[in-house]
This record gives sequence, structure tokens and C-alpha cells, in this order.
Amino acid sequence: MLTIKKDFFLIFATYFEKTMKEFSKEVYLKWYEEMTMWRRFEDKCRSLYLKQKIRGFLHLYNGQEAIPAGFTHAMDLTKDSMITAYRCHIHPMAMGVDPKRIMAELCGKATGTSKGMGGSMHIF
Repeated sequence: MLTIKKDFFLIFATYFEKTMKEFSKEVYLKWYEEMTMWRRFEDKCRSLYLKQKIRGFLHLYNGQEAIPAGFTHAMDLTKDSMITAYRCHIHPMAMGVDPKRIMAELCGKATGTSKGMGGSMHIF
């Protein structure tokens, strides 16, 4: 059985408190705007999938929009990279890729991020 000393939680809480940034109202509003746009994007993807405009598999990201809002705030986008699995349509947008290129990729267009060859599962 794994036992964790009570001191661990105190150390963790102290570290977290010291390293946690203060977030301004502008940051929260930016996150809200981004999350709202990402949700609309995923809703549009669902609509296009049901119309068979997006082929293959489609794993939507609805309900997880806060994750990229937070990690992109913590990342240095000029030097940090990220590897994803599926449900990754939002991640490139959060990192600055034009949503039109991602939608083109999902629809199999040559103007997509992987020239239309990757689809929903492989957005590079």
C-alpha cells in the first residue's frame, strides 16, 4: 500500500501557491472568447460530419476547451512543442494555426494543415 506523508501536501500547496500566477480580467476574457470560438468550431465539425463532408473518424473536443486555454498560457509557443493523440482539432488553433486550415484538413482539402491527407486524427 502506498502511503504519502502529510508533509507532501503541505509542500505541494506551498509550491503551488508560490508559482501560481495572478490572472487579470483580460486573461480570463481572452480564455472565454477562445473557448467559445473553439466550441463553435467543434459544433460546426459535428454538423459537417453528419452531412458527410468530414470523412472517417471524428472525435470532438466539446467540454475540454479549458485545457488548451490553460496550457497555451503556460507554454512558450516560440520554443515549446506538443504531441497529441486524438481530439486534437483545438490544440493547433490554440497554438496559432488558422482555423480555416484545420477545417480544410478535416474536409480533405489540399489547403489543409497536412494537405488534406491527415483528416481528424493527424493534424500537423
